Amino acid sequence: MLAALFDSPSAMITLTGALVGIAASLLGTFLVLRGNSMLSDAISHSIVFGIVIVWMLTGQQSGPVQIIGAALTGVFTVFLTELLVTTRRVKNDAAIGLVFPVLFSIGVLLLNVYARNVHIDQHTVLLGEIGFVWLDTVDIGGYPVPQALLSMGAMTLVNLAFVTFFFKELKLATFDEALARALGFAPAALSYALLALTSATAVAAFDSVGAILFIAFVIVPPSAAYLLTDRLWLMLVYGSAISVVSSITGYGLAITLNVSIGGMMAVMTGVILVLAFLFGPRYGMIAQVSRRRGRQRANECRTLAVHLFNHEGGPAQDEENVAAALQGHLKWDEIHARHVLRQCLDQGLVTRDGEALALTDKGRVEARAILEPWRQEGA
Repeated sequence: MLAALFDSPSAMITLTGALVGIAASLLGTFLVLRGNSMLSDAISHSIVFGIVIVWMLTGQQSGPVQIIGAALTGVFTVFLTELLVTTRRVKNDAAIGLVFPVLFSIGVLLLNVYARNVHIDQHTVLLGEIGFVWLDTVDIGGYPVPQALLSMGAMTLVNLAFVTFFFKELKLATFDEALARALGFAPAALSYALLALTSATAVAAFDSVGAILFIAFVIVPPSAAYLLTDRLWLMLVYGSAISVVSSITGYGLAITLNVSIGGMMAVMTGVILVLAFLFGPRYGMIAQVSRRRGRQRANECRTLAVHLFNHEGGPAQDEENVAAALQGHLKWDEIHARHVLRQCLDQGLVTRDGEALALTDKGRVEARAILEPWRQEGA
């Protein structure tokens, strides 16, 4: 069974994409909540600078040294960004826009000047080619395991361990940095560790999926999960699940439509984000419209209850507390008045006897509860 799994290009491609998505979304959840998600874009581009520098110093094009070098480059990117922000001359987004193009440009220039004959291509770094991951394998226990699968599996485990061991500290530093600092949790150190892991994950992913798909996995699944839940641990789970679903469906559609696999995986993260935006149970557009309509209907029933209560037992009761008065006195058209009256009857606030309308005990309590604050204020 394992032999069939490792011999299946489709399984290796989708599994690699899923691991990249899980590793990225675990970290991206905290970046999204902190409002620093675009730092992943800056880091993913600036690691070209780190990759070239590490190659110039060590001659290594991949491996742990490259990952460490990229992680340090990511930290350096964040350090320069924060240094610019502390001048109070530029805001955080502008500082990001200043730093990463400079580092990326320097990396590309060094690549073209000193590494022309070396297999380090900025196009590959940005776009990658996940469709070929199954060709670059190492033999482990007699099974041909893709190197991308090993590197991304290792980064997924490292990121999961980091989020698990420092969950409380990350949660507190994300939502209340001042309190975390007061309690001695060193939120700045946690932030740098988070971004260093983001850099390491980016360089581990660039050979297989490239920076563009990595950025999509860092930002989009956590953003979609944010529309689905208010619980942090569920957001982490949903983000990882969305990444897996995007990898599987993206691969299937890419093969069917004969288009880029990585590009279609990124598109599927966007499709799921749109679905969460529309159909999310709490923050989805449809749910919000439904809640607004529900509140509007409830307010209309309260309005009718107050109207009937004000005229109950009075000289104008026979004129006001009838179905026909809803149109003339409450300014509702016939269809709307009929709809509101049906709602009130269903809720047990009103009873009807021919054209005459009367409050139930429940409706009378509802009307008193609305009017009491106004009467107390008037007194």
